[in-house]
Amino acid sequence: MPNTPPTPSQSTQSSLLINEIKDGVAVMQDGSLRAVVLTSAINFDLMSTAEQDAVEFSFQGFLNSLHFPIQILIKSQKIDLDNYIEGLQKLRQDQANPLLGELMDDYIVNIKGLVEEVNIMDKQFFVVVPFFPEAAITKANLVTNLQAIFKPTGVVTVEAAEFEHAKTELTQRVQLVTSGLSQLGLRAIPLNTQELIDLYYSSYNPDVAANQKLIDATQFQSAAVTRGEGPNPPAAAGPPLGGGA
Repeated sequence: MPNTPPTPSQSTQSSLLINEIKDGVAVMQDGSLRAVVLTSAINFDLMSTAEQDAVEFSFQGFLNSLHFPIQILIKSQKIDLDNYIEGLQKLRQDQANPLLGELMDDYIVNIKGLVEEVNIMDKQFFVVVPFFPEAAITKANLVTNLQAIFKPTGVVTVEAAEFEHAKTELTQRVQLVTSGLSQLGLRAIPLNTQELIDLYYSSYNPDVAANQKLIDATQFQSAAVTRGEGPNPPAAAGPPLGGGA
């Protein structure tokens, strides 16, 4: 039986659809770009019928104004109040007024009981805005036609000039999205590079991210992920939100 060469091991990054994150943009392996917009929320159920109709009409107009696809995501995560309770306890120790001290004791006990009985959740709302340069479209067609034969990696190198042009087009799309959301009474803020990395990291590693935060993105010296010796080693960016947008 002929000897077959061993299959080379692949890094974790090779399984991600994200190639890199820079200038507040996620560059996918197919050469396409993604921007992520963080938005506020409105309590639709508390609105009157007329207000609900106005919001629905505005949202319909917003969708009809778009000439590109978007992805709307809701991220739910449990709120960690340990640091908040620890801060209250320190303030309680420094509280000299007996009456205020007793009130703080009751408040701390109530907060601890609430945390033990109920999972307090926080929700964040995101809109993913994509842009597909010509290189990404050409590569996508090539993968569709030949993936059964060649199984290509699908990684497209985006040149600097092409990236700047694509980023300009993506910025215009983001401005259109934020403007449309503002007409709905929503605040919309595009995420920067550090915020994108934190978002992907926490999405891929929800349990680890709760206790181990990432360092600042500007401190990364290389694209490779290595084992750190300190309590907060560098980690890879997370899932490609909007990978199928």
